[in-house]
Amino acid sequence: MATKRGSKPNRAFQVADQIQRDLAELIREVKDPRLGMITINAVEVTPDYAHAKVFFSVLVGEPQECEEALNHAAGFLRNGLFKRLHIHTVPTLHFQFDRTTERAADMNALIAKAVSSRSKDE
Repeated sequence: MATKRGSKPNRAFQVADQIQRDLAELIREVKDPRLGMITINAVEVTPDYAHAKVFFSVLVGEPQECEEALNHAAGFLRNGLFKRLHIHTVPTLHFQFDRTTERAADMNALIAKAVSSRSKDE
């Protein structure tokens, strides 16, 4: 019994990882002009597999429009996952723009600015 409990969180990570890989391919099939070039950064699946939060970043396009397009296509994408995943419950997808890369770029710019102003002072 103890080994089953210990492996369950690992199973959720495996499912989330597989969903992430499959969505990266399935999104290419979505024909929505609002959808730019995106990257799926992470997937978080609830313990009962009923819901999955899908975090994405945008390489080309407007983040808000991409989020709307992805959430609009969530049913289509979930249907695609049904055909690929071998699990009893395929989660309802909830797409959310991930600002992590945006924040990292802002932080790098601030650091570069601080370093350049410091070297000017010296």
